[in-house]
Amino acid sequence: MLVLARFFLFLTVVAGGFLFASPGLAQTSPQTGVQTGGVVREIRVEGARRVEPGTVRSYLLIHKGDAFDPERIDKSLKSLFATGLFADVTIRRDGDVLVVDVVENPVINEIAFEGNKRIKTADLKAEISLRPRVIYTRTKVQNDVERILTLYRRSGRFAATVEPKVIQLDQNRINLVYEIHEGDVTRVQNIRFVGNHAFTDSDLRDVIRTKETRWYRFLSSDDTYDPDRLTYDRELLRRFYLKNGYADFRVSSSVAELTPDHKAFFITYTVDEGPRYRVGNVKVAVKLRNLTSATLMRENTLKRGDWYNADAVDKSVEKMTAQVGNLGYAFVDIRPRINRDRKKHVIDITYQVDEGPRVFVERINISGNVRTLDRVIRREFRLVEGDAFDAAKLRRSKKRIQDLDFFKKVDVEQVPGSAPDKTVINVKVKEKSTGALSLTAGYSTTNGALVGASIRERNLLGTGRSLSLSTQIAQSQSTVNLSFTEPYFLGRDISAGFDIFHTASNRQSTSSFNSKSTGFALRAHYPLTDTLTQGWRYTLRSNQVDSVKDTASTFIKAQAGKRMLSEVTHTLGYDTRDDKRNPTEGVFAQLTTDLAGLGGDSKYFRNRIDGSTYYQYADGWVAHLRGATGYVMPLSGNVTILDRFFLGGDDLRGFASSGVGPRDRVSGDALGGQWFYSGSLETSFPIGLPKELGVAGHVFTDFGSIGKIVPSSSEVQNTGSLRASAGFGLSWSSPIGPIGVDFAWPVLHEKYDKSEVMRVNIGTRF
Repeated sequence: MLVLARFFLFLTVVAGGFLFASPGLAQTSPQTGVQTGGVVREIRVEGARRVEPGTVRSYLLIHKGDAFDPERIDKSLKSLFATGLFADVTIRRDGDVLVVDVVENPVINEIAFEGNKRIKTADLKAEISLRPRVIYTRTKVQNDVERILTLYRRSGRFAATVEPKVIQLDQNRINLVYEIHEGDVTRVQNIRFVGNHAFTDSDLRDVIRTKETRWYRFLSSDDTYDPDRLTYDRELLRRFYLKNGYADFRVSSSVAELTPDHKAFFITYTVDEGPRYRVGNVKVAVKLRNLTSATLMRENTLKRGDWYNADAVDKSVEKMTAQVGNLGYAFVDIRPRINRDRKKHVIDITYQVDEGPRVFVERINISGNVRTLDRVIRREFRLVEGDAFDAAKLRRSKKRIQDLDFFKKVDVEQVPGSAPDKTVINVKVKEKSTGALSLTAGYSTTNGALVGASIRERNLLGTGRSLSLSTQIAQSQSTVNLSFTEPYFLGRDISAGFDIFHTASNRQSTSSFNSKSTGFALRAHYPLTDTLTQGWRYTLRSNQVDSVKDTASTFIKAQAGKRMLSEVTHTLGYDTRDDKRNPTEGVFAQLTTDLAGLGGDSKYFRNRIDGSTYYQYADGWVAHLRGATGYVMPLSGNVTILDRFFLGGDDLRGFASSGVGPRDRVSGDALGGQWFYSGSLETSFPIGLPKELGVAGHVFTDFGSIGKIVPSSSEVQNTGSLRASAGFGLSWSSPIGPIGVDFAWPVLHEKYDKSEVMRVNIGTRF
């Protein structure tokens, strides 16, 4: 019996194995739940409304006539999900039919944003990838949420939250709403430095762009946390230390820690200063024929024993490159070789001058200029297609394009051309608004309270032309002026234009009369070199002296009435200043020559020379020496009072406007002079406040004199003696405009001069 039982058990196991192994019988796949075995006789798609059934079948990896393969069915399921068209997909078997049941993702009808005040809706829409009439998917929504949060973090709002909301509509459509809670700006509460010994934390905070939050930075975004700015700050620190001789300097780490309430950041820079290096031997190694090292050594700005300065090395390379180019060498490569002695802390510098690769400019591509014409940018290039490539000229070209002030950003890139000896220059610009409607309000001791308005377009119709209309009404002087400038007249580097003007001046307090000038001027200005410019101007205007007081000087009364002036002016200017608004080094000089008498009633020859030099001898300490002199010679008759020089006020502080010079003994009216000279020695310095406040102090001494009128008379007080004053002041580049206050006292003066202790200038533009 036991043997018989074992025999029946064996038959059962064999029969079961046969049944499971038989291809004609079904078994269930654990992955999809679909029974295997048999052949697919039909594929039926259910739930598809917007998507065609044929489209659904095209994504399947199993087709009619194939066997029910669980692996291929599983891959088909994943393929359908990957399309992003469906919110849910199931595949099941109904006999010999493979049923694909889909739930379609809805279509976005409209996208809206709620709660966004700091970032415009247009900017948010440009950032996200979803659009109306696009299929909605949760993955894309989450990606767009991250993009929006990134946009807010760039603006310093790390506490911002974004919650997407879906509003169901008919026909499987939805409205997508992003509910935004912007939160407060995440400020930088504290910036610390670890490892710095040569410079204090305060010194290094002045170097970097990121600032600690303070009440006076309400108009600045530098105290908001920006990770991109953190990278820029590391580079600023590196440049600062290299400039001061620390050639081994490196930033070990920069860590930004967010406070638990997400309202502020603590930033810590860990630095390794290393030793400070002095300059050792400086050499120029030249491998070009007919070029000596002595020729280029004069352009070197570092001497043996100086502290090493990476900026000075770069400047020397630029000067040497320019000098070699002026000598006619088109293909030159100048590289500074640095040999560092870590034991002696000395750096030897060798400027290696080799013949560079013979490369020519194949093409100049310009992009990003939607409004500005190509030729406006192209004419600023010092290189043209076909020229030998010159890196120095390329740098000057970029600076000239930036100086147009038409663009927020200018990128110039050199890429290989179609051949080894050719290069392509790509210029990418980002335009900014060049039109301005401005209102002006302020006060000055010279003109009193003033208001004004102007409208200006600096890039008219994208041609680079400038057109402006301005008016100013003040207690002492009011003006209306219409100006037009063509920067490249007749296709040449000549700035030409015209001015139409009317000026009304009240001089009752200084000379007992009023005046009016109405006319126009034609002008042209062009460069002779990078630093030398020349200009011409023709002016035709009607001058009128009226409202003369009964008690006025007899010399003033004789000037009453109208006169026509026809004047030709020539200017020659020289300018090497590093910044025209706030210079710290460089020289400015200008010679102005006026010739009147080619028609009109006034006939004279007048010369004037102005000059300034700036020198920064310590960080923030700038010495400024200014001087001016002039002489007007009558060619017929007398020089009218409107054509004379006046001295005092801004050009001789401590004295009132027109407070120095020939004066009527009885009325005290200022009569002006035929010659003058003035000068000033001034030092500006920081007063301990943060640099970004723009507040500086200065001490100064002014001097000058003025004299001679024709005809001379005993009724005129006119000594021509030297006057001098000394004083101090404060200047503030405030958010509402420049503000200056000066206090000065005469040191050398005449008893009939008019003094003025305090001088105030307040101006604003909005």
